[in-house]
Amino acid sequence: MEKIFEGKVAIVTGGSFGIGRAAAVAFAARGAKVIVADWLEDKEQTTLNQIKAAGGQAIFIICDVSKSKDVQAMVEKTISTYGRLDYAFNNAGIEGATASTNECTEENWDKTININLKGTWLCMKHEIPYMLQQGKGAIVNCASVAGLIGFPGLPAYVVSKHGVVGLTKTAALENAKQHIRINAVCPGVIHTAMIDRITGMNKEAEKQFVSMEPVGRMGDPEEVAEAVIWLCSDAASFVTGHAMPVDGGWIAG
Repeated sequence: MEKIFEGKVAIVTGGSFGIGRAAAVAFAARGAKVIVADWLEDKEQTTLNQIKAAGGQAIFIICDVSKSKDVQAMVEKTISTYGRLDYAFNNAGIEGATASTNECTEENWDKTININLKGTWLCMKHEIPYMLQQGKGAIVNCASVAGLIGFPGLPAYVVSKHGVVGLTKTAALENAKQHIRINAVCPGVIHTAMIDRITGMNKEAEKQFVSMEPVGRMGDPEEVAEAVIWLCSDAASFVTGHAMPVDGGWIAG
């Protein structure tokens, strides 16, 4: 695999599992040194082990992205360890509890917004200054198809992901002339632990989700990771402020 990110450094939040893990491994396989950040450490260190197997370098940092001090410490540790920050995939997020808009609890609303939306903002707040110092960088935020269309039963999640899309566009415009590109990926139904939690691993529920996908299947985390890699690469040098669906054609219908 071509080492297009040789000598570069990438942060991946929510990197212990799912899409985050796939992205962290993909960055490392292309030569980047990776900071794997998550509020929950995988005791088996699966992400770090896969990165090492790919010939890459990585460190793990505990980080609750809803807390400014945690995010600041994550970025400062990145700089003190590797001396630079070139890419960030702000991926950490939760789906929250399933409930209608009028039944959604205030606790669920606050927690979901704080992690998904405030967390994305805090990450960029602390990442962008270092990229400005370097004169270049690329950030990808993880939104969702639920950031582009409505989705019943997850009001806080939908609002948070719509917010991520808007925040991405705003930050992209603010930094366009500073050579910092900021985009978002909007995954559809990706086979991760999040989907398993939503469906309860019920086969009929899984079939309902698959039926939403024109391609007739769930996506793999690695397919989202490849979109993240492309958006960070020089191949996407004229792309910024874009919310890219990686959704098997879901929102095209």
